[in-house]
Amino acid sequence: MSAIYNLCALNDIPDQKARGFTLETEGNKLEFFIVRKGDQVYGYINRCPHTGVNLDWQPDQFLDLTGYQIQCSTHGALFRIRDGLCVYGPCQGQHLTSVNLLLENNRVQLITG
Repeated sequence: MSAIYNLCALNDIPDQKARGFTLETEGNKLEFFIVRKGDQVYGYINRCPHTGVNLDWQPDQFLDLTGYQIQCSTHGALFRIRDGLCVYGPCQGQHLTSVNLLLENNRVQLITG
């Protein structure tokens, strides 16, 4: 069964930045993050496909210094924002696991199920 969760306003995530979220429902814990690029949002599970560790090196710090790629804090793997593909590092060719997002009335929502 699908559920929709209101996460935040689009403007709560600065353009060219990311923000982490934790959603707990019925004993399940989902850690994910959202990257904003203009009026687009991209969401991924906060887990490196190589080691399974969280990607952020500090709270809400998911991007490399240029702000153009997602970077793993443990081994520096780089992922494209638009599709989560690893383009550099030991997990090259693998993808981050995406989450289903909906942007409606400038509100970011997560769709589960």
